[in-house]
Amino acid sequence: MIYLDHAATSGVCPEVMEEMIPYFTKYYGNPSSVYGFSDISKKAVKKSRALLADVIGAMPEEIYFTSGGSESDNWAIQGVMTAGQKKGKHLMTSKIEHHAVERTCAFLEKNGYDVTWLDVGEDGRIRMPQLEREIRPDTRLVSVMMANNETGTIQPIAEIGRLTRSRGILLHTDAVQAFCQIPIQVNAMKVDLLSASAHKIGGPKGIGFLYIRRGVTLEPLIHGGGQERGMRAGTEFVPGIVGFAKAAQLAEKKRREQTRKKQMLRDYLIERVVRAIPYTRVNGSRRYRLPGNVNLSFQFVDGGALLRMLDMEGICASAGSACSSGQSKPSHVLTAMGVPKELAYGSLRLTLGEENTKEEMDVVVEKLTNIVGQLREYSSEYRQMISGKKEGIAPRRKGSL
Repeated sequence: MIYLDHAATSGVCPEVMEEMIPYFTKYYGNPSSVYGFSDISKKAVKKSRALLADVIGAMPEEIYFTSGGSESDNWAIQGVMTAGQKKGKHLMTSKIEHHAVERTCAFLEKNGYDVTWLDVGEDGRIRMPQLEREIRPDTRLVSVMMANNETGTIQPIAEIGRLTRSRGILLHTDAVQAFCQIPIQVNAMKVDLLSASAHKIGGPKGIGFLYIRRGVTLEPLIHGGGQERGMRAGTEFVPGIVGFAKAAQLAEKKRREQTRKKQMLRDYLIERVVRAIPYTRVNGSRRYRLPGNVNLSFQFVDGGALLRMLDMEGICASAGSACSSGQSKPSHVLTAMGVPKELAYGSLRLTLGEENTKEEMDVVVEKLTNIVGQLREYSSEYRQMISGKKEGIAPRRKGSL
């Protein structure tokens, strides 16, 4: 198997698992209990909170544990808007957000809040002039992801932060894909709220955090006990918290080395594919891109059939967000970027991890070239194109960006 879907999830690192196991079996005390046995769990949570805060340049008391990125996104957006209704009911987000942000904003829009949906350019980045132009006196929150989960495009968060801070507007960023992949310093970037998740970086599923800058007011999303300083009810998932901190510690230690390796493999894979397969488009910015993300569109190819045939060859990939798999509509991200439907339906996301090799990239190119060729043989539009009755949309030999 060649696993190229690390943006969907990653395997738990052996060191992380080793760190977690004692908190399942030996130190299983509830950190909210008052007896001494539970102090072990309590201290483990405290240490983990400090380690994770350090990764983004925050204070430990600004880190609140959640069940993952989706909960963190929901809490940040709903919590700020419900707490600040008197200050304004207008929020702004982009058209290429993860569904956890997109659908939360749509939910609020249906319930009396006003949402501005920011456009993106062909490269998938928002345009600062539009953001600045559409800010209003009642704008309470701007939510823009740090890096896109489908195309890997990195947004100008520090530039957005300078603008929002100068206008007294809160900035939330979904950093699930960016966390431990690129440098993040919340104070320098002037970020007020940040969402992160463990399972993209070799940690366990079911654990994430929301960074809330000290002084920011928001309503709890989950009510109940007094955990997380009264802000997020529910018994702490201690093994997950410990595992998250260990995974982040390991990922940060290796980040520069892994960035160089992934960028090399990413660029090697892109260049080989666009040379080998005509009518291929590279989606997203080539300059502002996560190290391990490759997003391609193949004209005259059905993306669903492409994924199934790759799976038969032992190659794990996706057409976009794992949260949207199985949907018949083209990616809302590619649509917002202006990618024609004919290309959006033939999209493929390949995301690299620590274990991937150059030899695997060669195998992927070989298999992909054969599969795309087979699928095009069944395409009437492709036959029309080669007979001169139809033109190709995608470049013949190179990516567009």
